[in-house]
Amino acid sequence: MVIPPPVRPPRITNYLKPYVLKMHFTNKYVSTQVIHAPTATIASSASSQEKALRPSMESTRDVAAAGKIGKILGERLLLKDIPAVAVHLKREQRYHGKVKAVIDSLREAGVKLL
Repeated sequence: MVIPPPVRPPRITNYLKPYVLKMHFTNKYVSTQVIHAPTATIASSASSQEKALRPSMESTRDVAAAGKIGKILGERLLLKDIPAVAVHLKREQRYHGKVKAVIDSLREAGVKLL
């Protein structure tokens, strides 16, 4: 049984950024998701855990892997006609290293960041 997302009043959805980028880094993997905020559904995602990507990557956890995941996510977003994404960083995430690699490769792929 699938539980539908909560219905938000229209005055709140007018101020939400429609697509939000969230990143998660573990000691082994890099994963990213783009979430459609008004409906609380995942629009697109990419992870270094995907079986199709693992053979083409030397490591699944370093900065190069984060850049490759960002490039793949950017291509998937453009295929779904999502031109712009807002970035949501957690408190402990700073704009350097893996976070910077994901965001820069998204920009290079042609996705605008809000």
